[in-house]
Amino acid sequence: MSIKILTDLCTGCGACVDRCPFGAVDLTGGVAVLNDNCTSCGACVRACPEKAIEQTKKAKKKPAAVGKGVWVFIEQRDGAIDPVALELLSEGRKLADDLGSELAGVLLGDGVESLCTACFAYGADKVYLMEGPVFRYYRTDPYTDAVTAIIKEYQPEILLFGATNNGRDFAARVAVRIVTGLTADCTKLDIDPETKLLRQTRPAFGGNVMATILCPRHRPQMATVRPKVMKMAEPDYTRSGEIIRCAGEIREEDVTTRIMDIVRSVGHSVNLQDAEIIVSGGRGIGGPENYRLIEDLAGALGGVAGASRAAVDAGWVPQYRQVGQTGKTVAPKLYIACGISGAIQHLAGMNTSEIIVAVNNDPEAPIFSIATYGLVGDLFTVLPLLTAKIKAYKEASADARKEAV
Repeated sequence: MSIKILTDLCTGCGACVDRCPFGAVDLTGGVAVLNDNCTSCGACVRACPEKAIEQTKKAKKKPAAVGKGVWVFIEQRDGAIDPVALELLSEGRKLADDLGSELAGVLLGDGVESLCTACFAYGADKVYLMEGPVFRYYRTDPYTDAVTAIIKEYQPEILLFGATNNGRDFAARVAVRIVTGLTADCTKLDIDPETKLLRQTRPAFGGNVMATILCPRHRPQMATVRPKVMKMAEPDYTRSGEIIRCAGEIREEDVTTRIMDIVRSVGHSVNLQDAEIIVSGGRGIGGPENYRLIEDLAGALGGVAGASRAAVDAGWVPQYRQVGQTGKTVAPKLYIACGISGAIQHLAGMNTSEIIVAVNNDPEAPIFSIATYGLVGDLFTVLPLLTAKIKAYKEASADARKEAV
């Protein structure tokens, strides 16, 4: 209910002021005016002798949209599925089971039907497939048009994208086209047991808090999820599913962009996201000249050298080595954090690692709260000793193998 004062009829008699139990009516310039205390109880309406106050019902809220199924956009390049799509299928399977619903993949490309087998193996019940030369390479306009059309026809409940360059580029455009919300860079997804809404959790305010976001009135509920945040399930290639072929009406001549050539980047060969062993250095390394200690240990272990944002912002380490909320999200089998205090922004990028080893001279450093093993000590002493021990062990193992032969 809402209250409205008809100022052209009000005589300023004050009857409404006396009758209001909440002190919500004032006389201003000889006319009654509502203040913030109004509860729309209607006492003033009944008291007004001039019929100058109206009470009306508020329009009912539009009921929440309803969709069906959990969908995952299957990003692929050159006929190979991006690992983040398989991670999302694994997580999407859990969400779909909680909802008692189906899991589907959305796959665009040219001659990519064979990829449906992997989608089914990682949990999909269906794959919505749209093929054609126009989809051979990712371009914003045709991909947005195609996914939007599929959504409008089949109306999913939830749609997930990998937070890759391509996923971030067109997920927001799709959300605008279909008038729904989008939560970016989620680190956790689950279903509210009471409302059955998708709870989308992500770092906020510079990573200082974790915000859980809901989209109660629009569908689909959409989110992008960073690579390596969700655990990839073991595939079951005995599973099969339904392929729904979607007819596309997108023509090459209607697309405003053309891909003339693709140049492969060979600037550096660091691949943090796929590395099984990562050694990272933080502010505690003291300067760029000491980063070699991190590289030496990573090399001895057959791993990759990473860094915290503090080391990158200081200019000691290139940005492509950064692990954390604003860098790469990683989940190696072994993560060694050297001279890293453990700010929440860094933890958000590596806390799903299987084994975490922390080396820090501050026993109260937050990194120790999530570490599997902790070494309290000076990294300038610990790392050279650790590197030397690992090299000696590998050499001894190699000699033993030679003798055995």
